[in-house]
Amino acid sequence: MSVSDFDELVEHPGAGRAFERAVVPGLGDAAPGGRVRLDALARWLQDVALADVVDARLSEAALWVVRRTRIAVRRFPRFGEDDARAVTWCSATGRAWAQRRTTIALGGEAAVEAVALWVHLDPESGRPTPFTDAELEVYGPSANGREVRARLRHDAPPQAPEAMRPWEFRTVELDVADHINNAAYWSPLEDELLRAGGEPEAIDVEVEHRTPAQPGPHTVLTDGLRRWITGPEGEVHASFLLAT
Repeated sequence: MSVSDFDELVEHPGAGRAFERAVVPGLGDAAPGGRVRLDALARWLQDVALADVVDARLSEAALWVVRRTRIAVRRFPRFGEDDARAVTWCSATGRAWAQRRTTIALGGEAAVEAVALWVHLDPESGRPTPFTDAELEVYGPSANGREVRARLRHDAPPQAPEAMRPWEFRTVELDVADHINNAAYWSPLEDELLRAGGEPEAIDVEVEHRTPAQPGPHTVLTDGLRRWITGPEGEVHASFLLAT
């Protein structure tokens, strides 16, 4: 897989639901230089997605688990900026999954573009399940007939990566599903950015979540523009591909 295979950042078709709300760069979101961190941006994305489902009165219809997320930062939001707004909509559907596009704008200009693939799970069985008629009525129009597949695309790690380093997921990073929250997976990459200077102007990166992680020691493998987070037994929990 190459960067050209990243999920497309499509525009809203002009018809169908789009949910908007303000987002505020808080003290807990910012790196020492004031830049909003990648893990904080990922948390914004999941929070606005939940707010959309709750606002549409569909929060009881299903559980949603993220499979893949692309975050393309044109300009990082910064602590103290009070004009950030997030707009999110459904940009494609599949048999039991959907794609969600989100734009974070600053001063009316798009600063962060994101697209995520979420799997639609039955609340009782936890298994992928088709959409209800009510969900399709709300989210179908903005998908505009686009279809998306849920298969994993990232390459497996090489036998001899360029670098390996330890990483520890903490108990406080568990979420209501009792596994490490998807935003915490961005922390190793954010840690790498901070160690390198901490103030990139832009970044475009995609993560795929494979198996849920639990607190404890892990390993981050690096090979060129690729990263993998692996568990104690070598299982791959997540993989990253960077464009820049």
